[in-house]
Amino acid sequence: MKNIVATKNLVEFYKKHPDSKSSIETWIAITRHAVWLKPSDVILDFPDADPVKNNRVVFNISGNKYRLIVQISYLRQWVFIKFIGTHAEYDKVDATTVDQF
Repeated sequence: MKNIVATKNLVEFYKKHPDSKSSIETWIAITRHAVWLKPSDVILDFPDADPVKNNRVVFNISGNKYRLIVQISYLRQWVFIKFIGTHAEYDKVDATTVDQF
């Protein structure tokens, strides 16, 4: 089982953007039980995910209305939330380095 660091940030986000709640809760449920050893494993669970540098992956939330960026420790099976925001907010950050929290 995977440890997701900073899920409270996701909860705070969906309280502000209620239309994202079901997508975020689904992402959390799948991610907690997934075993990802490499970026291609993530793609098997989330075909629209986009692996980028620094062990980071960009996920589309709510039909690409929102973007979630995480950093994954494949060895420890930890997922660190680095950014969640609207598509417009995402366009202003560097997915490989952003640390919103």
